[in-house]
This record gives sequence, C-alpha cells and structure tokens, in this order.
Amino acid sequence: MAKILVTGAAGFIGFHTARKLLTRGDEVVGLDIVNAYYDPKLKRDRLALLAREKRFSFLEIDLADRARMSETFAAGGFDRVVHLAAQAGVRYSLTNPNAYVDSNLVGFMNILEGCRHAKVAHLAYASSSSVYGLNTTMPFSVRHNVDHPVSLYAATKKANELMAHTYSHLYQLPTTGLRFFTVYGPWGRPDMALFLFTKAILAGEPIDVFNHGKMRRDFTYIDDIVEGVVRVVDQAPSGNPQWDGAKPDPSSSPAPYRIYNIGNNSPVELRAFIAAIEAALGKTAKLNLLPMQPGDVAATAADVEDLAAAVGFRPATPIADGIARFIAWYREYYRT
Repeated sequence: MAKILVTGAAGFIGFHTARKLLTRGDEVVGLDIVNAYYDPKLKRDRLALLAREKRFSFLEIDLADRARMSETFAAGGFDRVVHLAAQAGVRYSLTNPNAYVDSNLVGFMNILEGCRHAKVAHLAYASSSSVYGLNTTMPFSVRHNVDHPVSLYAATKKANELMAHTYSHLYQLPTTGLRFFTVYGPWGRPDMALFLFTKAILAGEPIDVFNHGKMRRDFTYIDDIVEGVVRVVDQAPSGNPQWDGAKPDPSSSPAPYRIYNIGNNSPVELRAFIAAIEAALGKTAKLNLLPMQPGDVAATAADVEDLAAAVGFRPATPIADGIARFIAWYREYYRT
C-alpha cells in the first residue's frame, strides 16, 4: 500500500484514478479547488463517492497557493503524486488566459517544488495531445518535436513537460508526463463533446459540429486512461543511458524523465462519433455545421508503442461500447 496524492480528485480523470487506487488498497489524499468552471455539484458528487472509502481524505486547496501547497507536502508523507489538476479546455483559454497561467504554470511549479522538497519517489502528471499542435504526421509520436502549439492550453502543457524535465535533471526527481487523447466516459466533463451532444440530442436541440464534422479524434475511454495512469505511477523512470544529445529523443533523457501517449490509437471522424451517440440514444441529432474553431486541430491519433513496451498495456475499448456506458450513466445520473 502506498500513500498517493491525487490532484484534481474532484475532476473527471482524477476521480476515476483515485477510485482505482483506493480499490487496489492504496491510501489516497485528494486535492482540488472545486471551482465553477463547470457544475460544482457534479464534482461534489464524485467526491461523495470517494469519501465512502476510509482510506480517502480530501483537501480543498488552490494549486497556486504556494504556502498551503508547501504545508501540504511537508505534512503529507506522500510516496507518489498523480497530478491531474489543471485548468482544462482549449476554447476557454481563448477568453480566460490568466486562469491557465495560475493553475497550469504557477500551480505546476508548486507541485514540482513540493515533490522536490518532500523527496517524492515519482511524479506522474497529465499532459495533453494538444501539444502536437500544427504537427500533421500521424500517428503522433512522443519522439516527434512539439514546438508549435495552437492554443495557450497546449502551450502550458508543453511548458509542464519542460519544467518537469528541468526538475528531473537538476534534482533527480522521477517524472512521467502522460499525453491524454480526448478522454470520455461516465462522470465525464460537461464541456466535452459527448456530454454536450447527448444533452442536446435528448432535448431535441441542434448540436454545433465544427469543421463540418470532418474532425478526427482518438477518443479514449476513461477506464483505459486510468489503467495506463496507474501502471505508469507504479514504474518510476530512470535515465535513458542511450540518449544522444546530438540526436535528442524528446520522450526520454539521461535524467529520470519520460513522456508517454495514452490514446486509443483508432481515430474516429466526428460524424461517426455522432452516429454512435444517435444509435445509443435511439434519437437523431440536428446538426449545426460550422467551420473550424480557433485553437482546434483537424485530427489526432496516438502512437502508443512506447507505453505498451513500458507497462504492457494499450487502450482498446471500442467507441460504441464506451459511448453506451456513458449514456447509461447519464440517464441514471440525470434521471432522463
């Protein structure tokens, strides 16, 4: 049994990750600000489920609060940290950029400093497929250069990877960045496409379909994401002895630092995604076809070979199965 700090425990991925760790017997300390970026009731309901476990405790703290974060690490005695808290959302970053600086940069700095001084054995943290930005070579590989983000959200996630490498290099802090690819499933975020589409279709309202439905996404079911996260958390990285500064591999380092993709490796066109929702609901969607939005990319696809080689797992839940499970949860939770 390990004592693990999970930040963002009231959030979608953080909730599921904390529950998985509790199920296998770990002690989990959840940390979250429980802000109003989306319905706080959904966050509180997630926390209420976690609170049923005796090995779970919760701290309501702002990541950007340096003093409280320092106190938390000094008193915590954490073996490992799973950092999943962040200001999420590509579109929100267009109108509220400062929220991303406070949470994703200042907050991440406080996580790194806490792990450093508390001598945490391993920090695993959420990055994002959005770091691939203008890249067009598919599937996206952790060995590709990612220097051309197209949103501030993506830029903060790339910055997190750079900051983590610095701490791995300077202080030998083992860090692993996990680039998530469009996560969906029960207890999901209300600002994500599956949630928005399901709600609108049930209400008989039109749904906004950007890039005229020609977007392609590597939709990844939440259970697959969590399985990958937990396996990675158990395996702190060591330095790569074959790393060559003349031909630098962006995914590793002489320091204890690694980057992995976690994606389904099976991109789905948005129109097909909507069709699967229609099939699960037994209702037809009204489509409001729109051009591409600023900050979006046309397609994502994950190369997960490095993850599979490291931890023996690759996501594989079919989209129809994952959507059906989400809709079953949605109908029960909202009594619709």
